[in-house]
Amino acid sequence: MSLNLPTPTTPLKIGTRGSPLALAQAHETRERLSQAFDLEESCFEIIVIKTTGDRVLDRPLKEIGGKGLFTREIEEDLLSGRIDIAVHSMKDMPTEQPAGLILDTYLPREDVRDAFVSLTKNSMDALEAGQKLGSSSLRRKAQLMLARPDLEVVEFRGNVQTRLKKLEDGVADATFLAAAGLNRLGLSHIAKSFLDPDVMLPAVAQGAIGIERRSDDTRIAEILSAIHDTPTGHRLAAERAFLRGLDGSCETPIAGLAELNGSTLRLRGEVLRPDGSEAINDDQSCPIEDGEKLGTEMASKILNSTPNNFFDWKN
Repeated sequence: MSLNLPTPTTPLKIGTRGSPLALAQAHETRERLSQAFDLEESCFEIIVIKTTGDRVLDRPLKEIGGKGLFTREIEEDLLSGRIDIAVHSMKDMPTEQPAGLILDTYLPREDVRDAFVSLTKNSMDALEAGQKLGSSSLRRKAQLMLARPDLEVVEFRGNVQTRLKKLEDGVADATFLAAAGLNRLGLSHIAKSFLDPDVMLPAVAQGAIGIERRSDDTRIAEILSAIHDTPTGHRLAAERAFLRGLDGSCETPIAGLAELNGSTLRLRGEVLRPDGSEAINDDQSCPIEDGEKLGTEMASKILNSTPNNFFDWKN
């Protein structure tokens, strides 16, 4: 092979956040690259980078502002050359990358569903009026208030382990976590139930891992092409086009899911008022190659048919 592959003395440097889940995703990336080229794991060095979203844990994400709360510092290190690639949870990624960076490699997508986690109840339906359900996601909060306005939704930030401790301390009676994250951490057993997308549409790109690189780094591009999952790429192109068209981010009450069936792509999108008082949904299908176009058109359709004050979360 003519590729200039990494070696133990000149390893490929993988940048990631330091949470257990982020590290699990970085290790999965390293393992897939190692297997693809039959290289020792020592040919890949994992470098932990702390982001703004990791440092500020005492305020809701919306208050600490802006897009890229979990990516900015990592991308700065990627642009500077301190790392060669960056591994991200795609649901955290802004729809536009900084100049000089590109995101075009995706690992096979995990379970897209939300998992219900509680120490005392087996499902959301089993929660009694007035009980507390914890979440830091504006999307989940809005969906919960729409489905169960009788519950109290409380702020609930932190990694999986932190949130489980908060349940033990009685901060909330239940919470929702991404099934994909639990699976990657070997913790799927803590989920009492899983919500079908027909009940709770997931965040755009939930369950997907993306790998970012410098756009002019052809060597890294060729290396990454060996582990790219094309079906996941088609699905995320449609979902992220929908999010981009609404000028959304991981911190806006928007949900979206693309699914493939043969040569057809089905895209479902949802936009909610932050207080859960109303939701707008759309569901369309198209040829797989037109998925990104459909995502853009679906967003435009919703924007053009919805009162401006519906999008107060943009302000």
